[in-house]
Amino acid sequence: MKILVIEPEKAPYEKEIGDDIHDMQAIVGGCIEPIYFEPKETAIAWCNDEFLLNGSQPNRIVGNVLVHGTFFVSGNYMNEYGEWDSCSLTDDQIKKYSEMFETPIIVLEQMQATEIEVENTPDEEMADEPEPEITM
Repeated sequence: MKILVIEPEKAPYEKEIGDDIHDMQAIVGGCIEPIYFEPKETAIAWCNDEFLLNGSQPNRIVGNVLVHGTFFVSGNYMNEYGEWDSCSLTDDQIKKYSEMFETPIIVLEQMQATEIEVENTPDEEMADEPEPEITM
C-alpha cells in the first residue's frame, strides 16, 4: 500500500507498507486511530491514538485536530462488503497531501524568567534616583 508519512519537522514522504494493522501501527508507534479530514472520504489520516498521553511532539493540523507525533495518509474506499477500507494513494493524492501537509507546526518554547535579559529603559533608570525635595 502506498502511503504518505508525515513526521514532525520533516517534509512528507511516500512509503510502501503492507496492508495490515501491524505495518500501520509501526508507522505511528502504537495503536492507530483514524482522522476523517477529506470531505469525499477518499483519503484518511492515521495517528497514534495516545498522542496526547505519550509526549509526542506537535506535528500538523489535520482537519480540526492538532496531531502530535508521526501520522500517515492512506487512500480510503468502499470494499465489496460495503465497508470502508484503506488502500494506496494515487499519484495525484500524494501530490495534493504533500502540499497540504508541507508546513510543520512551529513550537515556541517558553523561556524561564532567569533566561530573559531586560534592559532598563530611561524611565526605569530615573526611578532608581532619589526624587528632589520640593521646598517653598
